[in-house]
Parts: sequence; C-alpha cells; structure tokens
Amino acid sequence: MKRSFGARTVAFPLPVFLVGTYDTNNKPDAMVVAWGGICSSDPPCIAVSVRPSRQTYKNLMAKKAFTVSIPSVDQMSRADACGIASGADTDKFVRTGFTPVRAEKVDAPYIGECPVGLECRVSQIVEIGSHTQFIGEILDVKIDEKVFDEEGKPVLSKIRPLAFDLIRSEYAAPGIVVGKAFCAGKKHLS
Repeated sequence: MKRSFGARTVAFPLPVFLVGTYDTNNKPDAMVVAWGGICSSDPPCIAVSVRPSRQTYKNLMAKKAFTVSIPSVDQMSRADACGIASGADTDKFVRTGFTPVRAEKVDAPYIGECPVGLECRVSQIVEIGSHTQFIGEILDVKIDEKVFDEEGKPVLSKIRPLAFDLIRSEYAAPGIVVGKAFCAGKKHLS
C-alpha cells in the first residue's frame, strides 16, 4: 500500500548540477541545481530552474549563457559548498579550489575538475512559481578522457555522478548497471 506524501517536489534521483555563470564583471560563479534535466533531443537542450533571488539568476539574465558541470562523488563536499554560499559575497572557486575554465562556445565558465561539462546558450526563459526555468541549447559537451572506455564512450561508473535525495537531504552515488536500455523490455512486448 502506498502512503500519500502530498504535493511535493519528490523525484528520485535528482541530479546534482553545478551551473556556471559569469556576472556582469566576468567574475565566475557556480551554483548547485537539482531542479534540472535534459528537455529536448533536437535541438539538444537542458533545463535548470533557479530562484530569482539567486546570484546565478542575475547572471543568467545578464549573459544568457551557462554551463552545467557534473561533479563526481569525490567532489561532493566542494559541490555542496557551492549550494551553501552565495556568489554575491563569496568567491566559490577560491573557497572550493575548483578551477573555472572559460567555455569555448558560450560566455560562461565550466568546472575543470568535473568529469562532464555542457556549454549552453539560453534559448527560453519560463517563469514557474517560485523558480524560473532556463532552457539552454547545448552547444558543446566536454568529457574527461579518463572516463572513456576502449570504444571511446563515457562510462557512468567512471564518471561517478552525484544524485540528490531531497527528502533525506543526502547525496547518493548511482551507477549500478541493471540492464540494457531499449532491450530489457522487449520480453514484455513479444
């Protein structure tokens, strides 16, 4: 039997994205975002939702560009620090030791130490209640060569991305392969 939990922002797992932006003085900033995900295949797009009170919101409105860096589990505490402090009064790159790397395709920094970085140009802005959703067209994806297999494909268990459990306020490490997509379900369709 299922128990009602009410109307809440519950989805399992939530991603841990580090959204990189520059302010109007080109100071780099990074913010943890769990409200986000891929939202289009063609063109390739990702959406992130940010409260208007955040420095990242101001940066996004000014520059119309951002990156999404995907931290690994060994970067958990540094990523978490980017969600605790405000970029308005804290240089998160100095405090965490992360390295801001100027993106090639957009006016935003990605985090050099993270295994995956997406460079995005804001294509749409949607106001949704407490948050504003920024839909970014993905112009390039940077993936650290250390996480590739011998076929040249990135491997989830080498990336070791973080996931977020909103209910328990905990980070988790997904990555156990349990089946092959677009194959495992065929037995139910024949």
